[in-house]
Amino acid sequence: MSGLTVVNGLGRYPRTRPRRLRVAAWSRDLVAETHLSVNDLVWPVFVIEGEGQREPVDSMPGVERLSIDLLVEAVGEAKALGVKAIDLFPRVEPHLKTPDGREATNPDNLVSRATRALKAAHPDVGIFCDVALDPYNSDGHDGIVKDGVILNDETISVLIKQSLVFAAAGCDVISPSDMMDGRVGQIRDALDAAGFGHVQIMAYAAKYASAFYGPFRDAIGTDAALKGDKKTYQMNPANTDEALREVAMDLDEGADSVMVKPGMPYLDIVQRVRETFAVPTLVYQVSGEYAMIKAAVNNGWLDNDRAVLESLLAFKRAGANAIFTYAAVEAARLLRDG
Repeated sequence: MSGLTVVNGLGRYPRTRPRRLRVAAWSRDLVAETHLSVNDLVWPVFVIEGEGQREPVDSMPGVERLSIDLLVEAVGEAKALGVKAIDLFPRVEPHLKTPDGREATNPDNLVSRATRALKAAHPDVGIFCDVALDPYNSDGHDGIVKDGVILNDETISVLIKQSLVFAAAGCDVISPSDMMDGRVGQIRDALDAAGFGHVQIMAYAAKYASAFYGPFRDAIGTDAALKGDKKTYQMNPANTDEALREVAMDLDEGADSVMVKPGMPYLDIVQRVRETFAVPTLVYQVSGEYAMIKAAVNNGWLDNDRAVLESLLAFKRAGANAIFTYAAVEAARLLRDG
């Protein structure tokens, strides 16, 4: 029996050799437990005013803010690669930002106009519309602020109007990212009453007060405006059980799917949510995660293609049904080209 050792009671060396399955590429692919495809990807995009306008986001290499006409073209290119859904975020002109965020409820605001143009050009592309006040609020917060306090119920009243405006423009999925208590149920009731029962709600159910959002705030122009932090409404990064309570509440209020945000530092949350509720669980590879990979790539420290795909595969391995990533178009090309 020399040289034969029981390994965890599961097999014997040299009879049991896990490396045999890894020798050839075809074999590795055949026994892969997790698969990433273009169907898993949602592309967050930034829209700006004007025509023929293209602005690079300095803190997010490869990401641009696009005017509506160029965004329509870009989404067409993404669709040709198999990307079937996008998430719209506006960079609102400073003069339109007010303490009550009323531009969010304007039927002709930037997101509404972009949604109508995209649906006219690409009716089969799914559009997620983020519902929160930070792009429209002169305080840079997701809700209305009074004497330094973010008002929960008053904010929901505005979010309902914002949701109805986006639904009327053709939005497929309302995505409340504000983390106000009770907003999902009230938005669902309002959508149903207005004849938008077909419009989905994807709740940002477990959205953490994270350090990884900085480049996004740069992209939408809220970094300079933000007063204080968002810790009174976004979740404490130390908590996991709380995430399950938040998800349970949003599902009970009518959410069709739930989001965990950020992604990579919260893979444990993705896994717990999926295993606990067995509902469509989405994850957001946020701006800071994307920027870290690109910064390392640009310094020659990481292989771009491998790092991008490996990071996305990790979300699938944790149980995510879909991944919001700024690398969606890039990943689609990599997956197409093998």
